[in-house]
Amino acid sequence: MRKFLVNVNGTSYEVEVEELKGDVKPAAPAPATAPKPAAPAPGGAAETISAPMPGTIVGINVKVGDSFKRGQVLIVLEAMKMENEILAPRDGRVVNINTQKGSNVNSGDVLIAFE
Repeated sequence: MRKFLVNVNGTSYEVEVEELKGDVKPAAPAPATAPKPAAPAPGGAAETISAPMPGTIVGINVKVGDSFKRGQVLIVLEAMKMENEILAPRDGRVVNINTQKGSNVNSGDVLIAFE
């Protein structure tokens, strides 16, 4: 076993990793991740909606350019075998969608930019 110090979002974790020797099969490719967030709208007026918890995107109910009303379901996030509706905090218009159906997201990942 080898010990490493890993920093994640400013928090340090000590981890132990076992070094495999001999006939080792390659690991499966990593699952697709959400696209990187795009730049905010001109003038920096865009607000964002972030994932409240880690999970999988199972539905996106809006497209870029769509207008929405406060309380409308924008995204459905499955976490712990439950579907969680991500609601619009206010009326607005979608500027960018930073995820796609089937993507795994972490808590705090930006899902939608809106104005």
